[in-house]
Amino acid sequence: MNILMVGDIVAAPGREFLAKKLHAYKRFKQIDLCIVNGENSADGDGITPASAEELFHAGADVITTGNHVFKHRLVYEYLDTKNDIIRPANYASTCPGKGYCFVDKGAYQVAVINLMGVAFMENLENPFFCMDRLLEEMKKNRVRIILVDFHAEATSEKKAMGHYLNGKVSVMAGTHTHVQTSDEIVMQNGTGYITDLGMTGNMDSVLGVDAEVIIQKMKYNMPVRFSRSAGVCAMEGCIFDVDEKSGICRSVERIRVS
Repeated sequence: MNILMVGDIVAAPGREFLAKKLHAYKRFKQIDLCIVNGENSADGDGITPASAEELFHAGADVITTGNHVFKHRLVYEYLDTKNDIIRPANYASTCPGKGYCFVDKGAYQVAVINLMGVAFMENLENPFFCMDRLLEEMKKNRVRIILVDFHAEATSEKKAMGHYLNGKVSVMAGTHTHVQTSDEIVMQNGTGYITDLGMTGNMDSVLGVDAEVIIQKMKYNMPVRFSRSAGVCAMEGCIFDVDEKSGICRSVERIRVS
């Protein structure tokens, strides 16, 4: 099966570009399942029910998130009631939402897991122990195809998690830094890997934010209001070809659609 994982959707420019491109691209590449990271899809940052619905309408099958997931209280009930939007699993169980979901493809199931790093991030449950627990849950459900969105800052933490999960999951794709890496690979034990999928939004920016705003913040160290300016957009991510029976990843194709 062909699985498309799309990097962080950034605000209105990202949402609008995804809506223009994703449906046709899925048909062109014969995509069976599409996962997008939507934690920056609201204007400003975070995610709302409205921005999530735009992503689903654009063609997302599952939405993953990250450290901005709880910024807007409006999304709390939405996370609790929707099955196809997830938040990092290593947040406390008392937090809204859940850390993984199952996608029924008829003859087989696909598990999508959202996880967050702790290096330079929030003080959450250790992601390695969290994954151990979740993998036991996957075994109980006899799921062979397991996809992980690891939302983390440090490339070293992402690389370490990739090696830790090699042969245990079908795909481990990093998100959060909004800068697409060129290290896509099928690891020796059959796990597809990339350190960061990149982003979907204005490429003429600083991670999707108006460049002049970020320059002012870095130069003068004063608070600024982030603004997401329109510009030349792209959709970045990876296509993973995964064998339905074994769950082994056969190939990885890094993509940038402009």
